[in-house]
Amino acid sequence: MTNDPRSALNRLIAAFEAHLDAAATGDELSPAVVAAENALQDAFFTYDDSLFTAYGIELPFEAFDSDGDDEDDDDDDEDYDDGEYDEDDDDYDDSDDDDDEDYDDDDED
Repeated sequence: MTNDPRSALNRLIAAFEAHLDAAATGDELSPAVVAAENALQDAFFTYDDSLFTAYGIELPFEAFDSDGDDEDDDDDDEDYDDGEYDEDDDDYDDSDDDDDEDYDDDDED
């Protein structure tokens, strides 16, 4: 593993390109695609680690490995369906609805 963020970034970009080439086969189970996915995952985590080690900066998103690290986050999805937001909420007021009716395409000139 390298601690140089630039080298790690170059490796990550190369891994993305290799994954694109492998993905062009259209067979997600092909050994080439699986190997490219593994290399991409490794390159991503290496870049993330080297960036944090060198600069103390974290990437603005999370990636999970296939070991199931993201299982704990599955429960968080339920929080969004707690009934607090309702698309048919009667409290919604679009006060400029009347203005929309007066809009005329010919007035733009």
